[in-house]
Amino acid sequence: MKKMFINGIWSEAISGEKYKVKNPATGKIIYEVAYGDEQDANKAIEAANEVFATWSAKSVNERSKYLYKLYQIMLEEKESLAEAITLEMGKPINESRGEVNIAAEYVLWYAEEARRLYGEIIPASTTNKRLHVLKQPVGPVAAITPWNFPVSMLTRKLAPALAAGCTVVLKPASYTPNSAVKLFECIEKAEFPKGVANLVMGRSSRIGGAFTNNKLIKKITFTGSTDVGKQLMEAASKQVKRVSMELGGHAPFIVFEDADLEKAAEGVIISKYRNAGQTCICLNRLYVHRSIKEKFEKILKEKVEQLVIGDGIEEATEVGPLIDESAYEKVTYHVKDALDKGAVLVTGGELEKEGTLFYKPTVLTHVTNEMVITNEETFGPVCPIYEFDTEEEAIQKANDSIYGLAAYYYTRDLGKALRVGERLDYGIIGVNDAVPTTVQAPFGGMKESGTGREGGRQGIEGFLEDKFLSIDIE
Repeated sequence: MKKMFINGIWSEAISGEKYKVKNPATGKIIYEVAYGDEQDANKAIEAANEVFATWSAKSVNERSKYLYKLYQIMLEEKESLAEAITLEMGKPINESRGEVNIAAEYVLWYAEEARRLYGEIIPASTTNKRLHVLKQPVGPVAAITPWNFPVSMLTRKLAPALAAGCTVVLKPASYTPNSAVKLFECIEKAEFPKGVANLVMGRSSRIGGAFTNNKLIKKITFTGSTDVGKQLMEAASKQVKRVSMELGGHAPFIVFEDADLEKAAEGVIISKYRNAGQTCICLNRLYVHRSIKEKFEKILKEKVEQLVIGDGIEEATEVGPLIDESAYEKVTYHVKDALDKGAVLVTGGELEKEGTLFYKPTVLTHVTNEMVITNEETFGPVCPIYEFDTEEEAIQKANDSIYGLAAYYYTRDLGKALRVGERLDYGIIGVNDAVPTTVQAPFGGMKESGTGREGGRQGIEGFLEDKFLSIDIE
């Protein structure tokens, strides 16, 4: 059975409850997991609070050494971590290996960034004063992570928090607890002090309630749906807790008439069908210039139909299963609604095999604004194509969303590349680049896609307080 990690001890739930986790590719139960609640969460919070003073007092060199050791152990355990990801949520094994590499890079980045927590000395208005700004950790942090990137999402929160001097209580998604367990086994091997990093698993509402209600938690960092993010923000506001939220997305992908069509089509494949379309920054609306639409659809169709569907544990697999039945129902509903309202199926549009969660990579054309797929995040391998005539129209259509996480466009015109990027209301933009995210740059959204940033030097700022000292020296 997979246990929680609280105050350096592997623990069952206080209630004794357990739950079963299935492999979405096979439907088979792969293990049981401790099913905790607010009792376990509060126990972990107390442990994190008790050790906070000593952890935050450590030198940046000491904290950096712990993180660097964790980075090395993660690379040693890469295959084990990658296999855990694939078995739990179906991601192709090669993608899982890539995720572990990125997850480890976040740890390395913040091991180094811990050394760059610079304060300030500000010139005073009078000769008798000295003005100092100190950077100090906010306190114990609660982190909630999703299932679609079950290791890299953890380190993107854990690493900057620990580097800043915070202690952490983390709740992973119920679909992917073993990925978190494997990471915490690495944390244990790195010999972090007891209570610095804690893992709780179980009921989301009750554990989340403990995070928002317990006054010892000073910040909540969350990645997940916009609806849940709003609920957490509202609950956290009662104590004015700090929050950072990476929420839903509905990414536009624009192909201008002067684009390299082969490169753009490859970009669509990478953005839309990676992780079976189950990523928050993946393409949701493909806008293609009317003059090249027919040609581009043909290129894209050929590439989509070459994708290899199967169990993620197989080396050749490029598209794995959807996470569960509700995900399958949502994808089929979006496709059916579009077809019922006049969309045309270019390819796909059905299960790969009856009784499974494998949905064929799909392309739809003649899609309109009245269709559900235009306005809701699909989170599946379905690419709807729209057409446009002018640059102004493409920008207007791309910005017509409550979300503002990621956007993409392809053009060989330098002026257009600069103009469009400046006008798109999105936090992450790929210009001729379907994979713009990287550990050294900020990740986060605008509008209802969230608040705060992860990654880069900005990622650690959310775990720090600026303390101003005005010193009269006379």
